Amino acid sequence: QVQLVESGGGLVQAGDSLRLSCAASGRYFTMYAVGWFRQAPGKEREFVADISRSGGGTSYADSVKGRFTMSRDNAKNTLSLQMDSLKVEDTAVYYCAARVALGGRDDKNYQYWGQGTQVTVSS
Repeated sequence: QVQLVESGGGLVQAGDSLRLSCAASGRYFTMYAVGWFRQAPGKEREFVADISRSGGGTSYADSVKGRFTMSRDNAKNTLSLQMDSLKVEDTAVYYCAARVALGGRDDKNYQYWGQGTQVTVSS
């Protein structure tokens, strides 16, 4: 089992950068692939990015590709999501999540979730 706690959200202007972090506790963190999802008001939760157990492979939603970078530090049990060139449409609650199963873009494959952190991008 793993517990996840996000941090780093806030209010920024369009074009700014923000770095989200996710601290993981529990044993065997390297057993889990990890993803970031987001949910805007009135919308369904959507995939943002995921990273393999080793950190060697990443995948991004088309809407954030080239602007967001996900990484993990298995020695420190931490994840990060560097968000550059933020847009108003990036406004959402961002969640990190961990999974054992394959299929990183489907939130149903994730067993563990953090509580979320709010990111608001103003124009």
